[in-house]
Amino acid sequence: MEMEKWTEKGYELILEFGPKLIGVVIIFIVGSWFIKLILKSVGRLMEKASYDESLKKFLRNLLKWTLKILLFLVVLSIIGIETTSFAAILAAAGLAIGLALQGSLANFAGGALIMIFKPFKIGDLIEAQGEMGVVKEIEIFTTRLTGLSNKEIILPNGSLSNGNIVNYTVNGTRRVDLVFGVHYDSDIKQTKEVLLNVISTHPKVLQEPQPSVNVLALAESSVNFAVRPWCKAEDYWVVYFEIMEAAKIALDQAGIEIPYPHRVLIQNKD
Repeated sequence: MEMEKWTEKGYELILEFGPKLIGVVIIFIVGSWFIKLILKSVGRLMEKASYDESLKKFLRNLLKWTLKILLFLVVLSIIGIETTSFAAILAAAGLAIGLALQGSLANFAGGALIMIFKPFKIGDLIEAQGEMGVVKEIEIFTTRLTGLSNKEIILPNGSLSNGNIVNYTVNGTRRVDLVFGVHYDSDIKQTKEVLLNVISTHPKVLQEPQPSVNVLALAESSVNFAVRPWCKAEDYWVVYFEIMEAAKIALDQAGIEIPYPHRVLIQNKD
């Protein structure tokens, strides 16, 4: 009798929960297949959009776990487990984690924006957040630069994406802005010819856009000339230093004086 009782009870449980279990298995299999299909489709879209590899991995994992959690909640609801309280616990936990990691989430969002809109890429010379350097690595939370003196600079992506960014590489060329002051007695036409010859004959100075030399200001003790050669972005500092030196030598050879500050000492006689 006892065995028959348990057998009957087992049949009742199978009749009651069997269809639900079969439905859960089917939904889980179909849902898992559907998640894989979505992830593949999103992956193809990101490939076409040329997303950064680190961004693709992060977004794919984020989407995968979001869809798996939704599938898990659907399965629980089919079994008959109340999911409202479970969802409330997840929401509260998510809020607490979000508040605790507010800065990190801002940096992640900033990193995503940088990878999507691409204001710079690895190898670009940029200036941002008061720092200048060549972009070494773009990570999810930070961007690493190699400074001009070979120092490593780490910038948080949150503040980086919300601030001003100057990209010196993106256009391929840069203008070198130099100023030379000569004595008031110097001939302006001759000075312009000497300086223009210096920048026009330099092998790394581009002829298009054309280099230029113009009177910039009539200063207190000198006539200042704006010297503006153009070069490739990677040649900037070579052109800057070599033109500075070559211009001084050329002006000296032409007898054009570069004035220097004078001090006048006045002594009171007692």
